[in-house]
Amino acid sequence: MADIVTRLTGDARLASRLKGIYSVCSAHPWVIEASLMQARDDGTPLLIESTSNQVDQYGGYTGMTPAVFVRFVRGIAEKAGFPAQSLILGGDHLGPNAWRDLPADEAMQRADALIDAYAAAGFRKLHLDTSMPCAGDPPRLSDEVVAERAARLCAVAEKAAGRAGLREKPVYIVGTEVPVPGGASEALAGVEVTKPRAARETVAVHRAAWHAHGLDAAWERVVGLVVQPGVEFDHTKVVDYDASSAGELSKVLDGLPGIVFEAHSTDYQKPEALAALVRDGFAILKVGPGATFALREALYALADIEDALIAPDARSGLRAVVERVMLEKPDKWEKYYHGSEDEKRLLRIFSYSDRIRYYWADAEVGDATRKLVANLERVVISENLISRYLPYQYWQLRRGSIDGSPMSLIFSKVREVIGMYAAACGR
Repeated sequence: MADIVTRLTGDARLASRLKGIYSVCSAHPWVIEASLMQARDDGTPLLIESTSNQVDQYGGYTGMTPAVFVRFVRGIAEKAGFPAQSLILGGDHLGPNAWRDLPADEAMQRADALIDAYAAAGFRKLHLDTSMPCAGDPPRLSDEVVAERAARLCAVAEKAAGRAGLREKPVYIVGTEVPVPGGASEALAGVEVTKPRAARETVAVHRAAWHAHGLDAAWERVVGLVVQPGVEFDHTKVVDYDASSAGELSKVLDGLPGIVFEAHSTDYQKPEALAALVRDGFAILKVGPGATFALREALYALADIEDALIAPDARSGLRAVVERVMLEKPDKWEKYYHGSEDEKRLLRIFSYSDRIRYYWADAEVGDATRKLVANLERVVISENLISRYLPYQYWQLRRGSIDGSPMSLIFSKVREVIGMYAAACGR
């Protein structure tokens, strides 16, 4: 694993202390800042990734292009006092996913522009995901077609990195067995671990495609393979990692020097499961909704504290504002949450898939969030009140680790999650 982190950071000293690396997949500034604080205090690198839905050449759903996202994250890092050389930016699910309704030729042209923008902006880690069929494709693409399209994107990225004069060329992640981003939308009946033969064939087919495109030097920078280790979550439950089920898959790495497994959808895994994943070769752990789930827990706990301390006519009304906005703009959740009106209400707030995360950037929700924080900054939040709503943060306050301000409570709550990943990776 140290070799992989060295390739990502260029710093063998930092890499030597790590058994794995975690990837924070979020565009929320407070999640990013909390993650930077965790890595700064641990003295480790931090890998932050954006997905092709969040950030693309048109702005994605965040409104940020790759170059803008780079400036955005680097600005937060500077504010947090995080060393620039330890910050790694990655792009996830880079391919034609956003344009699947277009013919393959047109979708791949847009994917070319996407990967060009990511590589030219200085993203170091690029996950090439071309597994999805486009208009006119068969329902399931062959490994050869997937690999050919991925190699095409690699060639574009190599040219873009060269044109930009980057000191370090990108490293690549390949693999087609990717869990559904954001968790399963329906109840889970079970999760099948990637077959060892399928993992080997994926690598062999991709290596052949790289060679056919004259990309042998770039293949040496393929550092990870996405597989399914048997972890997943849906709206209300989690499928925990079972090391005994993934034992044969782990052995595949013995024949793939320089490559580790990348595990998606590791949100909500138990701390001991995260450590076991890293031990078994799933050395790149990705967390996304789990971090914003913790953010929502912190904000709603603070809203409860606000109710206890602030006069009704001066309160932010955050929970009511979020609910109203989600009902007025249901496009981010209504295709995913089903059941009675009461069941959907609970899912809007508490679902593990955390589709509420798409609403924190809404203008009204943002105003209410800032008012909540401002209200609580003007009062003293007693430690016994913190104990009632944020018990872990209560003990941090008692030990002097945080000052009890609303932002310290928010960052601490997010770091509860990030800290488990840091521990699993050998901080």
